[in-house]
Amino acid sequence: MGARFVQAEIPQQASASGYASELTEEQERLTTEMYARETAKADIVITTALVRGKAPRTISAEMVAAMRPGSVIVDLAASGGGNCELTVPGEKIVTDNGVTIIGYTDLTSRMATHTSQLYGTNIVNMFKLLTPAKDGQIVWNMDDVVQRGVAVVLNGTIQWPPPPVPVSAAPAEAVAAAPVVSPEEKAAADEAAAKRRSSRTIMWGAIAAVLVGLAVTFSPSSFGNFFTVFILAVFIGYYVISNVSHSLHTPLMAQTNAISGIILTGALLQLGSENLLVTIFAFIAAAVAAINIFGGFVVAYRMLSMFRRG
Repeated sequence: MGARFVQAEIPQQASASGYASELTEEQERLTTEMYARETAKADIVITTALVRGKAPRTISAEMVAAMRPGSVIVDLAASGGGNCELTVPGEKIVTDNGVTIIGYTDLTSRMATHTSQLYGTNIVNMFKLLTPAKDGQIVWNMDDVVQRGVAVVLNGTIQWPPPPVPVSAAPAEAVAAAPVVSPEEKAAADEAAAKRRSSRTIMWGAIAAVLVGLAVTFSPSSFGNFFTVFILAVFIGYYVISNVSHSLHTPLMAQTNAISGIILTGALLQLGSENLLVTIFAFIAAAVAAINIFGGFVVAYRMLSMFRRG
């Protein structure tokens, strides 16, 4: 599922009577640095360290302060005092920077409902598979991997253990070795690519400037005022939206939906124009604004549904 182990660069601990020995000062420093790096990147931290019923401190208050708002720490060692310095055994707290720390000491009893639901769901789905006609009559299909895997005895014949599940895996394609490029060659290639991008940008900018100049020169005087407002709106919109925090994108979407509604209304009013060009542009504006509005509502609805229970 993409998980990977992280480990501090320290020698292997010696053990006695099945318990690891205490870390040296250097080992503690390297381990603490590794914990600090990983907790700062993590959205969920689950701690489980218990030594003879006591929980060693592995997550300090400074590490919690460096975590992102909305992160969660599940301290399964809360019964021994907690691996996190801020854990309150038996309670769930939220720190000043928005990190939730769960220190319940009765998590096993809290899971009873969920485990029952999980087990019951599996049993229901299993019987749906075994009764394809939905008449309560079990029909074994030994070609089905799931049914074959759970069959122990069938018609007086032992079926256990089941055969290995066939796996179809194509061999990985050989990847050609990448040519070795020296740092000097890489720097020269990057510089040449940057120059090409800059030249293309200047060329397209010059073409756009010429086209804009022609449009302003040969257009009515009122066009200049409208065009100036359009250019200012583009610059203001770009700098305003690009500087909005990611956490505010949902209310920003609602605001853009309102603006799209104004555009849609204006476009609908222009659809009856006698000027064919105005009608074409009004139709395009109405179509794009409608797509933006309906798409925004769909995305907002799906986001809100993630926070609904049941």
